[in-house]
Amino acid sequence: DGDSYRSPWSNEFDPPVDDAEMSSERVRRLEVRANEAFDVYRELYYEGGTSSVYLWNLDDGFAGVVLLKKSSSQTAALSAWDSIHVLEVAERGRTAKYKLTSTVILNLGTKGDALGSLDLAGNMTRQVEADMPVDADETHVANIGKLVEDMELKMRNLLQEVYFGKAKDVVGDLRSIPPLSEANRDRAAQREMISSMGR
Repeated sequence: DGDSYRSPWSNEFDPPVDDAEMSSERVRRLEVRANEAFDVYRELYYEGGTSSVYLWNLDDGFAGVVLLKKSSSQTAALSAWDSIHVLEVAERGRTAKYKLTSTVILNLGTKGDALGSLDLAGNMTRQVEADMPVDADETHVANIGKLVEDMELKMRNLLQEVYFGKAKDVVGDLRSIPPLSEANRDRAAQREMISSMGR
């Protein structure tokens, strides 16, 4: 509401707002349980950082966002991982349709006398939809947790394989770790071996 911030833990606005729109008691209870669950998730997967879950009412269910942040500011390295998981839940009796849009923003940087400085940043967005059974309100928290956990694992693997793999290839093409004379000698020996096998 305007320039006010609502804490998902206390449900209070700062600065206070007189006529703030609030979620239903049911959705607020889900929000509290989700914050407790993702606080454990954050500690297990991130070993620190910050997590927040916000939920609000929709006509046929509820929507929300799961926010996870981990920063490191060691003397030589500056890095941050931000996960933003926006979800929409349409309830249909004993099942619910979950739509999840996840974005990961990754910033990596290092500064040192020996290597100089390096900044690598990027983001990735993915979406998934799933119909899942619901036998009680608490099931929503478990279902959302599973969707977010699976999505983060996929996105982390993609970042590691695609982005870091590509960066490694580019750096390898630009600068050789062993001296170039050694690399050229190895390539010549490899070509000679391949040509002798073809005879």
